[in-house]
Amino acid sequence: MFDCIIVGAGPAGGTAAYHLAKRGRSVVVLEKESLPRYKPCGGGVSPIVQQWFDFDFSPAVSVKATEIRYTWKMGDPVDVQLKTKEPVWMVRRDVFDHFLIEQAQKQGAELRTQTEVTGIEFKGDRWQVNTLSEPVEGRYIIAADGAKGPMAKWLGFSKRKRRMAGALEVETPAPTDEEPIVHFDFGQVKNGYIWNFPKAGGYSIGVGAFRGGGTQDLKGMIAEYAKQFSVNLNAYQQYGHGICLWDGKQKLHTQNAVLAGEAACVVDPFTAEGIRPSILSGLKAAEAIDRAVAGDGNALENYTQVINEEWGGEMVWAQRLAAAFYSLPKIGYDVGVKRPSATEVMLKILCGELRYSEVVNRALQRLGGSLVKGIGS
Repeated sequence: MFDCIIVGAGPAGGTAAYHLAKRGRSVVVLEKESLPRYKPCGGGVSPIVQQWFDFDFSPAVSVKATEIRYTWKMGDPVDVQLKTKEPVWMVRRDVFDHFLIEQAQKQGAELRTQTEVTGIEFKGDRWQVNTLSEPVEGRYIIAADGAKGPMAKWLGFSKRKRRMAGALEVETPAPTDEEPIVHFDFGQVKNGYIWNFPKAGGYSIGVGAFRGGGTQDLKGMIAEYAKQFSVNLNAYQQYGHGICLWDGKQKLHTQNAVLAGEAACVVDPFTAEGIRPSILSGLKAAEAIDRAVAGDGNALENYTQVINEEWGGEMVWAQRLAAAFYSLPKIGYDVGVKRPSATEVMLKILCGELRYSEVVNRALQRLGGSLVKGIGS
């Protein structure tokens, strides 16, 4: 019997497996796919995640970007040179996720791929996780099986607070000698944006609507956008997927189990950043399970409290900013995105050096003031 069964080998599951195994706990990760496996994802990661590990992530980073270009409906460009200590990481999820799991395996975690979970049963003092091959028993469960995974429902979280968003993504080849520039385009997509993130020898081009997309032609928008990079998206497979955005404080623990990653809906409702918060939740879940195994009866409840306070408290402000920005996107672009300090502020938020709560009120005041001026003129 394992101390902990982790369902899902994404950033949350890999992080939890690494930190639990490093603490000497017996861990098994159940993953329905074979690894490495393709995962549609823009792949932008704040290098701040390095502080939570004692190994070097460099082998898992595709490129490091030092420039961001913003556009409004593919025009009115704004170029920003990043002045951070470490450039923004761009990763391919097949490489990144597998690398993280491999580090967990080096610490003693067991990985079982092509192992789809079919159901769970609590046996008094342990969980039995049923799979297509054989049942697995463990004292605790970390459900990290993503936005579409069944574990949250099986554990009794059928009424999770979450805002579902949609994204469409495609990876394409790109000139190998091209400077890695992160692109964001606003104005074409209602309640979202289009992006082009550089990878080694390729692009990750995507479009997302994060506050209700309606009946927008996302395929048409992204295809037209890709033309400026000399990319014909009809030649490549496109992947659509749902995203679980944070939508308020909620319970994330139950009998001997916790939710982590997108199963816990930790994605930022303003930027749709998901990798860093998933890693954070995996880290906190591992700490909670470790304490629970050691006999702390309040450990799992404290996990819910930590995520709701440390992450959820900030996401309240991110939701407010998202509501204002996406309802007034042109004003948001003119008085927000185009400000020289805007990118620096967002990067500091993504790196944990600033909090949404410290900057959102000022941002909302600028948006509101610009709206009043526009009405008055």
